[in-house]
Order: sequence, then structure tokens, then C-alpha cells
Amino acid sequence: MMAATKLDHNSSDITVEHVQLRYGTGAGSVLALNDISLHVEKNEFCVIVGPSGCGKSSLLYLIAGLQDRTGGNIRVASRSISEPGADRGMVFQGYTLFPWLTVAQNVEYGPKRKGLPAAARKEIVDHYLAEVGLAKFANHYPSQLSGGMKQRVAIARALANDPEVLLMDEPFGALDSQTRHSMQKLLLRVWEHSKKTVLFVTHDIDEAILLADRVFVMSGRPGLIKKVIKVEIPRPRDADIVLEPEFIAMKREILELLRNDEDDDH
Repeated sequence: MMAATKLDHNSSDITVEHVQLRYGTGAGSVLALNDISLHVEKNEFCVIVGPSGCGKSSLLYLIAGLQDRTGGNIRVASRSISEPGADRGMVFQGYTLFPWLTVAQNVEYGPKRKGLPAAARKEIVDHYLAEVGLAKFANHYPSQLSGGMKQRVAIARALANDPEVLLMDEPFGALDSQTRHSMQKLLLRVWEHSKKTVLFVTHDIDEAILLADRVFVMSGRPGLIKKVIKVEIPRPRDADIVLEPEFIAMKREILELLRNDEDDDH
């Protein structure tokens, strides 16, 4: 397997070309993703929605280099990738923190592995803990945090590695509604400051429209991009946008696409 080549920091776009993912071989194989093509511009925030089992998370794992594709090509900043690299940060739905490390040590983990000096590491940790509002919890352990706080640490840890691309797999899916809304606002604020390229997977249509510049709507298995919808609602956005006619029309369109996909399966 070829490692990711050095990232061109003048660009951080994501290009997926005719990607296929098949599990198994022969007659018993399952085609999970079929001829997926998409492009995410530098600094763009794009969201993937689709029915359960359509391959949303699998596509994200392929871009992260955590899984092998069976066809097509994936590039970040025009460089073909096929395994994990520092150019891509990943935030999962589960709380993937090291329980034996403090909040600060979790955030420091990546920069420390890179060999950055202690002073530089402390500056990075202090900056991102302040960004996610956890400066006062630097010496706490994950077991002492709420679910929302753990996800804040996970976001800070991903950003501390200074990736050009941030991949997020339903990171707020396990949170209650109020915490989820708070995390959405936090993420948008951090993204506006850092201007990373973000590809975010969710099953929540309201969340997709609130966050995205564009929404990729996927079909059921085998997954493919059914439609790309540009979100024209101006930023900054807040929870009140759910009452706007543009929001309601966009939500109705996405629901109809997903409903038609369910009908096609029967």
C-alpha cells in the first residue's frame, strides 16, 4: 500500500473519483459503494446524508485511509492517498479518547508524537482547549467529563495535529438535543476560525443544512451520490433557520430524495 505523499499546503481539497467498495469476493460479495465521485473545495464544509447502510461512514473511512477501496481513486490536495496521514484528522461518533491521559495530554498526543518541543505543544494545547471551552478542565480525565465535553476534547485533539482536512463521522449522534445544538455552534465557530476543509457524515437533515455549504445525498446500497444540494442560507446560522422557507424547502427536498430511495427498495 502506498503512503500518502507530502501535502501541498496551497490546497486541501478532496477529490473522490469513481470509487467502489466491495466486501468479500465471488458470488457472496457485497457491493457497498458503487462509482462514487465527489469534490470538496478547500475550506468548504460539506455534509453527507443518506439512509442507514448506504455506506456514508465507509466512504469517510476510505478518505481517511482506514479502509481499502476496491476501485477508483481518492486524492487530497491532488495527492493520491490510501492510508492514514497527518493531512487528515478524524473524529468518530464514539469517544475515542485515551482514558489514562488527561484532557491536555489527549490533545497533546499528536504534536508530541511529531516531536514538537514542550513549549510549542503547550501553546497548541492551550489554544485548542480555549477554542472548545475546556481550558479549566485540562487536568481532568475523560471519565470525569460529560459526553459533549468528551467530543469537544476529540475535536481539539484532531485540530491539534493541524490537519488540512477534518473528517467527522456522526460525532454528535449520541448527544442529547441541547448538547448537540451547543456542539454544532461550537464546531461552526471553530471551523470559521481554522478554515479547515470538512467532510461531515450525519443522518440528521436539520444538522446537515445548518452546517453545510453543500449536502451530498446518497442512495441506499450500493451507495452512490444521488444529488448535490447547495445550501444558499447565509452564515452565520442558528437554530432559528429551521423556520425559514428556504430551510423548509431544502429539508423537504432531501426527505423526498430519501423517501424515493426507500420506495425503490420495495
